[in-house]
Amino acid sequence: MKYTQNTLTKMEHIPEQAGYVLRYERGSFQSGYCILEDKKVVVLNKFLQVEGRINTLADLIPQLEINTELLTDEARKLYMDLISRTSTEGQEQAN
Repeated sequence: MKYTQNTLTKMEHIPEQAGYVLRYERGSFQSGYCILEDKKVVVLNKFLQVEGRINTLADLIPQLEINTELLTDEARKLYMDLISRTSTEGQEQAN
């Protein structure tokens, strides 16, 4: 995955298209983000650089309840790539 502003923008569209509000705020987030499930709000650490934001979103997106029917084709493809990458990493850690 390329660590560019374009990649970050594409990743930000996934939760937004699924109905989540994505905000960058200041805070003491241990993992770089905070999820407010009931309000569908995701707060990311605003001090992260592009690479940190991409890595944080890559960890975060598979944890969200996302209806893929709400996503555009491009966002759905990226979402499925993130999900498969997460399941592959989980299998590698189990071995």
